[in-house]
Amino acid sequence: MGVSGSMRLRHRLSAGMCFALQLAALPAFAQEKTTPDDAERPLAVEETAAEKKQAQKDEVNLKSPSSHSWFDDVEGHIVVEAGVNGNPWTKTGRNWAQSYVDRANTATLNQITGTLSHPVTELGDGYGLGFVFEVLYGSDARFNPTIGMGDGNLTGMYQWTPTQAHIDAHLPWLTKGGIDLQIGQQYGIQGFEGTDALERPFYSYNYSSDYIVPFETVGVLATWHMTDHAALVLGVNAGNSTTFGHAKNNSRPKGYFGFQFTELAGGKLDVAAIGYFGPQQSVYAIGREANHDMEYIGDLLASYKINDKTTVTLNATYFHDDYLRDDVYGVTAYFAHDFSDELTFNARGEIFRDNNGGVVGNNTSPMSYVNELRGQNYPYDYAPGTTYGELTVGVTYRPGFLKLPKGSFSIRPEVRLDKSLNGTKPFNRVSPTDDPNVNYANNGMNNMFWFSCDAIWAF
Repeated sequence: MGVSGSMRLRHRLSAGMCFALQLAALPAFAQEKTTPDDAERPLAVEETAAEKKQAQKDEVNLKSPSSHSWFDDVEGHIVVEAGVNGNPWTKTGRNWAQSYVDRANTATLNQITGTLSHPVTELGDGYGLGFVFEVLYGSDARFNPTIGMGDGNLTGMYQWTPTQAHIDAHLPWLTKGGIDLQIGQQYGIQGFEGTDALERPFYSYNYSSDYIVPFETVGVLATWHMTDHAALVLGVNAGNSTTFGHAKNNSRPKGYFGFQFTELAGGKLDVAAIGYFGPQQSVYAIGREANHDMEYIGDLLASYKINDKTTVTLNATYFHDDYLRDDVYGVTAYFAHDFSDELTFNARGEIFRDNNGGVVGNNTSPMSYVNELRGQNYPYDYAPGTTYGELTVGVTYRPGFLKLPKGSFSIRPEVRLDKSLNGTKPFNRVSPTDDPNVNYANNGMNNMFWFSCDAIWAF
């Protein structure tokens, strides 16, 4: 879920000062359905005279049962997330370097996400077909647009955006595992923290998910299952949060390349190494140079299940942009422990470096990110090159006593400390510059202590 292309146009835009600005799922507890073996099944007894007499009265229906249609497996789901965060020391009303939870001391309806989907179901001879369509409304839509797909219909704090619209197919080719295809609009596949509230352990995001990895792509993604434990990933798309035609950021393709390894070390270890390559700048902002200046994103994700209750995860991400001449990289460690079916403890620690300050910042208008993707001027705050440290602890509580008419309910309180590790002071205060749309953050504090809580209803 990140932001390839975010805060990217700033060095050469207004006043010459412009700088350029997705998987942990909430723990699920599967229920196994067991079937008794033959030894456990009762023996059949002979039909009694009374049962024979009753059987003669019962109407006999020789019609075959109605066939099961492919469309019978269509599913609909809704996820609602709202939250609040507190930062009493801020002078800007914002949490520095946050996109989705940028408004300090504010209650927010982050997302109402509606999904219509069909699992990939076999059609015959090993071929399978499914689909996913999803739309998001809320404050999170400000940072999840796809240019050319409804962007700008709403311009306030609460917007709407299509987030997924892809056809899924399984092809029984090359190996026993075959090839899985996704064609259309889909979430980015790098990083550990997804846009959907159920795809991350915290309300707030780590820096890599907010500022590096792509949020949305439109194109084709193929996963070739070479063995039971190894898969090759290839993808071609229009770019981060853009599509084709006049909405594209430039005329060059972008794409994924990488590998996924599952159930290693006796089924306890999963590893993914995915790269994303291609030019991401907008021709509407910098001209034809946007077709040639490359961007490189490398992402390594490893998750190890210590036991049935405890999991540790490591996510390392690297970013380089030729146009910005900026290198950005970070490492995030996660720890999750289930105390019970109702309570999970989560911890996250991160070190993140933005070499020249060209990536990390704050969009200060609800339309800033959309206009940035369009290659237009937009208001923002930026900071000098900074090494950020971040520590977050929290719990996911699923109250068992709460009897909802439908679905599940979760509450996630968290406490977080962000800190500059190289002496800069970007937090909680900014200073104006010669450009009225641009502020500079280096006269505030070297740390930001804040706390948050969100609630999620999924059904």
